[in-house]
Amino acid sequence: MKRIRLILFGALAALAIAPAAHADGRPQHDEQNEARRDLRAGNVHSLRDIERRVLPTMPGMQYLGPEYDPEAMAYRLKFIRDGRVVFVDVDARTGQVRGKTR
Repeated sequence: MKRIRLILFGALAALAIAPAAHADGRPQHDEQNEARRDLRAGNVHSLRDIERRVLPTMPGMQYLGPEYDPEAMAYRLKFIRDGRVVFVDVDARTGQVRGKTR
């Protein structure tokens, strides 16, 4: 029993110290740094501004969080309701919704 606990603890510790990464292998903190750089340069709207615009348009949906694509200069906001995931793509430069995918 002690051995199993030790193995589980080791696995959890490894997960806790490993940087989060996206499917493309890019670390999550790089995405955040890119968003900050673009915001400081005045190239994009802040995430909070985007969220203030989009969240009220998604009644009944649970907001799961954002992603930022520095190449496209776009935010992707992720929502879920009744097991169905919806992505809202927003142009970070203009704040306009580009589209929704289900």
